[in-house]
Amino acid sequence: MQSASSKGIFTTQFWLLGLSSFLFSSSFNMLIPELPSYLSAMGGGDYKGYIIGLFTLTAGLSRPFSGRLTDRIGRVPVMAFGSLVCFLCGFLYPVLITVVPFLLLRLVHGFSTGFKPTGTSAYIADIIPADRRGEAMGIHGMCMGVGSAFGPAVGSFISQSFSINVLFYTSSFFALMSIAILVNMKETLKEKVPLSLDAFKLGWRDIFEPDVFNPALITFLVYFGFGAVATLTPDFSSHLGLQNKGIYFMVFTIFSILVRFAAGKISDRKGRLPVTIAGCIVLIISMVITGYAESVVLFLTGAAFFGVAMGVLSPVLSAWTVDLSSDHNRGRAIATMYISLEAGIGFGAVLSAALFANRYRNLSTAFMAMAGFALAGLIYCMWLYQYKKRSSRAI
Repeated sequence: MQSASSKGIFTTQFWLLGLSSFLFSSSFNMLIPELPSYLSAMGGGDYKGYIIGLFTLTAGLSRPFSGRLTDRIGRVPVMAFGSLVCFLCGFLYPVLITVVPFLLLRLVHGFSTGFKPTGTSAYIADIIPADRRGEAMGIHGMCMGVGSAFGPAVGSFISQSFSINVLFYTSSFFALMSIAILVNMKETLKEKVPLSLDAFKLGWRDIFEPDVFNPALITFLVYFGFGAVATLTPDFSSHLGLQNKGIYFMVFTIFSILVRFAAGKISDRKGRLPVTIAGCIVLIISMVITGYAESVVLFLTGAAFFGVAMGVLSPVLSAWTVDLSSDHNRGRAIATMYISLEAGIGFGAVLSAALFANRYRNLSTAFMAMAGFALAGLIYCMWLYQYKKRSSRAI
């Protein structure tokens, strides 16, 4: 590994990684607002929950492999493979234009986020001092966040101004640029082994790393809300008269970007748990506001609160996971956290779509259910915080 203790975080490697992540995030996020109506036009309106659900299913299933490969063959190849999947899928969407092939392609597309973020998080941990991980995760999250805001807004514009096929090809182009940056990045894994079939033989700890149980569980519970937002807000936007279905995504991402840096830095000084508790509280508020929004102003207010919540939770939970890992198990520890994230998003997408059932009067029920999962995360965090305080006094 490179020695991170004597290095700052604003290196060329760090910013190149951030640019690659921005392009990658833009690539797959620009499709999200348009896919529900695209699937409905095929006659698959009842399967909207599977747009996100299948994507996250494959992402979650691939995490143990990406974590193991990250620790064996290197961070850069794993990141490049994730971007390559996005590149290829963009060219296949215009070809697979019936419901079942489309849903199968969403399943394949999920490999992208199953690989790229795992390698990226391990790479950041390799080059950043331990006492600045929260700060670094926050800054890198801004790069991902800008892509998450830029992608949906631009994606809807491209689809409306040109065609959805042009949108698909644009998604591929962004992924290609992400790969081009990674090709020249220096590998940070010092002891690599050649790729072999042994790399794909999984043990229990490759699937679940017990050392990171607490942040993984909380990640699972809080990301139900993300699944609901990704699945329901495009239809919600149309219901409220918003032509650009990416506006909610843009607002929540802007607010996420505004707080990520501060949240990560505060968690470096004050601890991960207190900041996570604050993020859970804001997340509950965001779900309630969004679910009961009857105007564009209230709807976008919910987006702002949701952005603050994700801007707090994302870098802090990532940094907490890295804190509990060591060099030899960092890839699988990060993979465990991302498996939990994808599971939360996937279950949230499918459950919220089922509760919604294409009836707008059910939106409040769907979002209140997501608030319930966030509340469960908050209760667990508060219990854990009190437990650690009592343990500290005992020591």
